[in-house]
Parts: sequence; C-alpha cells; structure tokens
Amino acid sequence: MLNAAPDLPLLYLFNQLVIAVVLLHGASCLTSKVQIPKLEAHTVKKLTPVVTVNIVGLIFNTLCLRGVEASFFQIARGMVLPLTILVSCIHTRARPSARVLIAAGIVTLGFLTGISPNKDLPISASPSVTSLIYGMLSSLFIAVHAVLIKASLPHCNNSTIELAYWTNLGSAVMVVPIILLSGELGTFAHLARSTEWDGRTFAYGSVITGVFGFLLCIAGLLSIKITSPITHMFSSVSVGVLECGNGVPSPDVQFV
Repeated sequence: MLNAAPDLPLLYLFNQLVIAVVLLHGASCLTSKVQIPKLEAHTVKKLTPVVTVNIVGLIFNTLCLRGVEASFFQIARGMVLPLTILVSCIHTRARPSARVLIAAGIVTLGFLTGISPNKDLPISASPSVTSLIYGMLSSLFIAVHAVLIKASLPHCNNSTIELAYWTNLGSAVMVVPIILLSGELGTFAHLARSTEWDGRTFAYGSVITGVFGFLLCIAGLLSIKITSPITHMFSSVSVGVLECGNGVPSPDVQFV
C-alpha cells in the first residue's frame, strides 16, 4: 500500500485510526461488554501524554516502513526491546536482572550487525540513514508508549477497550493538523484525478490494515495490562524472530 501511495503515509495512518474507532462503536452496538467511554475533559488531560507519544511513534513507524524493505523493517526498529528495558527501569527506578541485560545486549548486537554495510545486499534493499533514524525514533516512542500504557489504564477504569478508544480517537484528532500542514490532502486530490493511479490499493490496504491493526492494538494492550511492558516486548520480538525465520515478515505489533 505504501509503495502504491508513498506520498500519503499520514492519510493512510489516519484511515487506520478512524477504522479502529468505527469498529469499537460497531462492537458496542453488538455486545454490552464493549463500552464506549464518555468524553470528559479531565480524562482527556490525563491521557494526553500516552496519546501524544502514541501518534508520534506511529508517524515515525509509518515513515520507517515506507523507506525500507518489509524484511528489513524489524531490523530498522530492532532497538525497541532494549529501549523498553531502559525506559521501564528509569520509570520504576529498578535495576534489571543480569539475564535481562544479557538478552538486551544480544538484541542490540543483532541490530548493529543487521544495519552494518553488506556488499552482497542489493542497492535497492539498502536502507537510507533517514529510514534508520525513523526506525530508532519509532523504537524509542514505542518503548515510552508501552510504559505509559501501564500507568494510563487506571484512568480508563482499567479497561483496555476504553484505552484503545481514547488512544485511537485522540491520535486521529492529533494527526489531522499534520496532514493539513504536509499537504497530503492536495496530493490525494491530485492522485484521485489521475487516470494512472489505482486508488483501490490505497482503499483496500487501509481497510485491511485498519482491521488487523485494531485487533493487534487490543492484543498488545491486554498483554501489557496482564504482564508488563518488558514481557510484552520480549514476546513480540520472539514472535517476530520465529516468523522471519520462516520467511514471513513480522507484522508491526504496535499499531495504536
């Protein structure tokens, strides 16, 4: 989808966020187990940090994915686990165990090895410095976001559904002015009038990734709620390693 519309990353992200909000409203109509929270000013104020960090991380995440090959995406964002450990330790003021530090060191070594120059790698597959910076920033903000989720749940009645709703809705609102300033609406209008651009890829891609991204969002929030940010990242990275080992690029577990 990003290859078909590389100039519309933020609009694509906005579509994903809106789809998640729509799905939550639809689910609330089907079952009483899904409750849409009331829009209250004091809750907005308390959740502003986690929503802000979330949307900034998603923007860098999308820009990184646009600039690298899908198989290289996990390497470009490979510092998310060590950074989660670092941020969690700073937040809790607790020293990690030796085994956790060793695991983080192995991941860091793998990241440095993965981004080192390789003469056998095709030029088209070589990531740019900008993409690597986006990946590093994405890893940092995802790490901070994972820690903030644990602290933000009490403001949402300890409900992952309510936090998912606030996060997606708030992120969608925050990304709108960025879309307007970046000129993506004008770009979209120009592409829509072009006979050479097939908008179906953009539309289908937004819907499909919006639905599965929403499911990943709920799964990620539940994982952090029940365990911890570090445990969640360990399990996510392990799944990514197993999938990449089987030749399947791992999906981005940190949608919204």
